[in-house]
Amino acid sequence: MGNLVIDDLSMRFDLPNGGSVQALKNVSLELAKGELLAVLGPSGCGKTTLLNIVAGFLAPTGGQVTLNGNKVTGPGAERGMVFQQGALFEWMSVRRNISFGPDMAGKPASETAPIVENLLRTVGLQDFGDKMIYELSGGMQQRVALARCLANDPDVILMDEPLGALDALTREKMQGLVLKLWKETGKTIILITHSVEEALLLGERLLVMAPRPGRIHKEYHLPFAEMGVGRDLRLVKKEPEFAERREEILSMIWDMEEEIMGRQEESA
Repeated sequence: MGNLVIDDLSMRFDLPNGGSVQALKNVSLELAKGELLAVLGPSGCGKTTLLNIVAGFLAPTGGQVTLNGNKVTGPGAERGMVFQQGALFEWMSVRRNISFGPDMAGKPASETAPIVENLLRTVGLQDFGDKMIYELSGGMQQRVALARCLANDPDVILMDEPLGALDALTREKMQGLVLKLWKETGKTIILITHSVEEALLLGERLLVMAPRPGRIHKEYHLPFAEMGVGRDLRLVKKEPEFAERREEILSMIWDMEEEIMGRQEESA
């Protein structure tokens, strides 16, 4: 039994006009502790809906999610979320943002302070602890968001397009940081992304979701995340198997997008 179990999950959204949208249908998945899963698929395939159900932000209309044998019924500290925009507190310093979770949990400063300092070093912000959030670049802000998530010591880290708003060079550096944190912390990570390259680089396991109703179309077990730890990711991208998988998945998603467009034209 995996430490995170998604069992026959379905999600239907009822519309004001009496209709409904089936966002997910019969999704089942098990993740062992320490696995890194990337989820990829065309727009509207239910990727973010799936993540929000695991986070406890949405209650599914069918099936359930369990973590360490406990049913997920709402948000909890054992699941940390990193959003595309850091959702940081602009009026607080970097250090206070990172310590926010432990502070709210009532942990004494003497216990929290060394954790925060260690996390600042881990994400390469040891010289920026007293800076305000608005003084930081987008990449630095996402480093703070990762550190703030880790400060709560969650079992599972959920990442919703966390690097999507970054420029190409910063994004590549952050991808390396995600792999470093994955290996150093042993956390289970679920990453939602629209980038095929990013999914291949970061997904030890990779799910390609089919268009609505969202379901698992294909699963891959890949070597590139392990290969990329502590290595120049551009070298990983030059691997023949990487290029082969990239073209295969791009073609798969392109065909799905064509199918979606065809449906829309028929219903117009």
